[in-house]
Amino acid sequence: MAVLTYPSIDPVLLRLGPVHVHWYGLAYVVGFIAAALLFRRLSRQWGVGLTDDDVLNALLYCVIGVLLGGRLGYVLFYGGRHYLDDPVRVFAIWDGGMAFHGGLAGIIIAGVLFARRVGVPFLRLADMAAVGAPVGFFFGRLANFINGELWGRVTDVSWAMVFPGAGASPRHPSQLYEAVLEGLVMFVVLSVMARRRRPTGAIFGWMLLMYGSFRLLVEFVREPDAQLGLVLGPLTMGQLLSAPLVVLGVWFIWRALRAEDTRGAAVPGKPAKTSGSD
Repeated sequence: MAVLTYPSIDPVLLRLGPVHVHWYGLAYVVGFIAAALLFRRLSRQWGVGLTDDDVLNALLYCVIGVLLGGRLGYVLFYGGRHYLDDPVRVFAIWDGGMAFHGGLAGIIIAGVLFARRVGVPFLRLADMAAVGAPVGFFFGRLANFINGELWGRVTDVSWAMVFPGAGASPRHPSQLYEAVLEGLVMFVVLSVMARRRRPTGAIFGWMLLMYGSFRLLVEFVREPDAQLGLVLGPLTMGQLLSAPLVVLGVWFIWRALRAEDTRGAAVPGKPAKTSGSD
């Protein structure tokens, strides 16, 4: 059986004395900057009216929301008992441990607070943020691959790899599957959708639907978390947390399209409002 060679890349990109720059940290920085630039461009393209200071404040809100939510989500859903035995470890973010679903909850809360501050509907901001989110997903999964973590299950496919620390058996490079699906595919689809303003909440709904669906599929070939294993029959914790995203995504899309139809039919004989109306 042919097996691809895992490219052993130092997780530390740069060492400056006691300061180490990790690929994983760089992935966060690049993801946030790219998302902020796309957010700024869409704000101008859609006539939302956010200033550059507003965009910087939105970035700050998102960074705090993702870091706090991602860490707390990991502790709650994946952490295991050792955090109960040693609660101080909750704050040891340098030891790793971030959960997407917790980060999503954190960024939604931060987005609601920011929307109130600037007086723009939350779902309009969520639509803009959703377009840039896959950039962060893409670089984050590449960083997981470089770190040699979150590998896939044992397989005999020809593109399998032997990951350091995962035993001698070849495994699915599931990090790359997620980078392609959650990153590249989602970014292309959402970018095409964003070329014109859609019913408010539709793009956000498609982001949730696609991420939840892709994560559900990839989890079938991704090794379950060692401290949890399979949590409900053949399902992992990642799948249990992703299934509601599919439902929410469908609901947001249905809600957006229904609201658009209602506005268009509100006054018989009068031209419908454009799809970008809030």
